[in-house]
Amino acid sequence: MKKICSLFFMAGLLFSFKASAIDAGQAESFIKKVTNEGIEQIVNSDVSITEKDARFEKLFNEYFDLDYIAKFVLGRYWKTSTDKQRAEFISVYCDFNTKTWSKRFDEFKGKSFNFVGTTPSNSEGQIFVNTTVDMGQGENPAKVVWRVKDGQSFKIVDIIIENVSLAITARNEYTAYIKQAPNGVDDLIKDLKQKSK
Repeated sequence: MKKICSLFFMAGLLFSFKASAIDAGQAESFIKKVTNEGIEQIVNSDVSITEKDARFEKLFNEYFDLDYIAKFVLGRYWKTSTDKQRAEFISVYCDFNTKTWSKRFDEFKGKSFNFVGTTPSNSEGQIFVNTTVDMGQGENPAKVVWRVKDGQSFKIVDIIIENVSLAITARNEYTAYIKQAPNGVDDLIKDLKQKSK
């Protein structure tokens, strides 16, 4: 009986260690860096669309775990994709979202992110960093939640704007598209390339 109790005690300690492995304060500091040095400077800067897209692409490559996101949004089709398809999808997905998110974040031009704590994630090594953006003119503050994954360094794996997950939305759209497309993932890659032009 004592051995069983000891095993449960050790398991509890191990679970607590894993759950607290990601430092909330460091995760929040990471997102502050992303917003202060990245998004706010890009969105608020008076530069051409081409230059803004280039800056967003650099931001994506540095602060987002594109491999993880690509694997998630392709869902079950990631496993059946070839290495070539995976590499092409990651490339075109990054290019497409660079332009899409660049336009989406124009809504926050001239505004700043307010940090309102963190929320634990059920996924090990991940945490949600909660922010709001004061939209002014009597509007309610916009809720922007950043899903952060810890590894060799912190990386963003999703952004949830007003309770809408960009990653889950993309996953639903892409899996539905692939299911109907004659050439599956290849057709999705072509479609995203076309939309990126």
